[in-house]
Amino acid sequence: MTFSITAPAVQEILAAAARSDALGLALRVAAKGTADGIDYGMGFDEPGEDDEVQDFSGLTVVVAAPSRRWLEGTVLDYVEIEPGRHDFIFVAAALSGAGCATPAASAAKSCGGGGCSGCGH
Repeated sequence: MTFSITAPAVQEILAAAARSDALGLALRVAAKGTADGIDYGMGFDEPGEDDEVQDFSGLTVVVAAPSRRWLEGTVLDYVEIEPGRHDFIFVAAALSGAGCATPAASAAKSCGGGGCSGCGH
């Protein structure tokens, strides 16, 4: 699977892990298709038996089988949405050439929570 995370996103996720006592846990990234597109989620979790595991500059990322097809070619980034407001975005492969991205406000909130709330995997 070709899923990637930018350096700014890795840095912010590792900082969130430190703030929430989740250091050492993996980041679980999940996605599912909906009538409106793709819903993304992320949170700190332990790797499961069937998870695909990747390392990004010291950040372990796990993806369950049902999410892999939706994350293929996707990039997770941490960007300034508007002056003074940063957030995580998922840039889907089909959209990356067009410069489109899907904000991940709900995912960003769960990232610091220490659990994989709402990702369903």
